[in-house]
Amino acid sequence: MIGIIGKKIGMTSVYDVNGIEISCTLIKSGPCTVTQVKNIKKDGYISLQIGFEEKKIKNTSKSLLGHFKNAKTSPKHKLKEIKCTKQYLLGEVIDLSEFKVGDYISITGFSKGKGFQGVVKRHGFSGVGGQTHGQHNRLRAPGSLGASSYPSRVFKGIKMAGRMGNNKVTIKNVKIVKILFEKNIIFVKGSIPGSKNSYLTINK
Repeated sequence: MIGIIGKKIGMTSVYDVNGIEISCTLIKSGPCTVTQVKNIKKDGYISLQIGFEEKKIKNTSKSLLGHFKNAKTSPKHKLKEIKCTKQYLLGEVIDLSEFKVGDYISITGFSKGKGFQGVVKRHGFSGVGGQTHGQHNRLRAPGSLGASSYPSRVFKGIKMAGRMGNNKVTIKNVKIVKILFEKNIIFVKGSIPGSKNSYLTINK
């Protein structure tokens, strides 16, 4: 198992050997530097902390500057801890050489935030009904919540209006269609969570 941090660039289409069009998402993946190695003796478990994208020194705290100095690397913008079965040394670089076309990967990211939404958009309610019997503003209302004099309260978990999107989502078994090693870009089949320039975690 190996992981890497990436950034969603956008979508495009490629054609396979049979001339069939495949919708793909472009991800700029790595190179990532190992900034910390955790082991069972010291930390109680095995994992790696990796850093992605260069960051200005003036925008980095002194404690993090010391952290990056121990790893003998420049400050990184995005840090992520990943589980890894392969042994890596501090300061070592993980790049797309670990992946190949045809591999199936898992991609984790945060879905697009849609703000505070009503029940029709958020849960697919059909609304109370037409503008009849004096109803002029009930088209997208949730209707009855189901509680009466007993229990005189609203049950937890009732589908109501609220914040929608911006949730952590993992898409499994995503196929790698194409890799541009010189530009650190991979093409994966289909759509993945998040907006453009959002960060992703890719696990092999």
